[in-house]
Amino acid sequence: MSHSRRTMLLETGADLIVPTVMVFSLYLLFAGHNQPGGGFIAGLVAGAGLAVRTLAADPDGEPEPVWASESLMGLGLLLATATAIASWFAGGQLLESGSVVWNLPILGKVKIFSVLAFDMGVFLVVVGLVVAVLNGLGTSVENEGDVAGTQPR
Repeated sequence: MSHSRRTMLLETGADLIVPTVMVFSLYLLFAGHNQPGGGFIAGLVAGAGLAVRTLAADPDGEPEPVWASESLMGLGLLLATATAIASWFAGGQLLESGSVVWNLPILGKVKIFSVLAFDMGVFLVVVGLVVAVLNGLGTSVENEGDVAGTQPR
């Protein structure tokens, strides 16, 4: 099987699969505080989607963009930590769940729990870690000949 044909099959498959995987990841994120799922599982599913997208990229074509994994992990850690201690500052227990009720014009009454913000922080940390691994794999492939200080001949 030729290289270009394999890449086309992978790219087409990834174009069909990755959006579905990302939507499922968001479903797991939002359904997680009442059902199985949550930030960790949603982050792993989103990371799998990013891995498929990275594997489907044409190695001879345009390089995939390098994501700022440190920023994702830092923002996620900040969000999860802030959510965890916010209830403590409000006079409750550490990591105690709270809720906010908004009356939106079209949707009506919407109740949002603080657990969702904590799960979003965990989600960002996990996705950032997967992106860091994928970025590391991309740079290790580019530097394949540079093992232990040796240069390719």
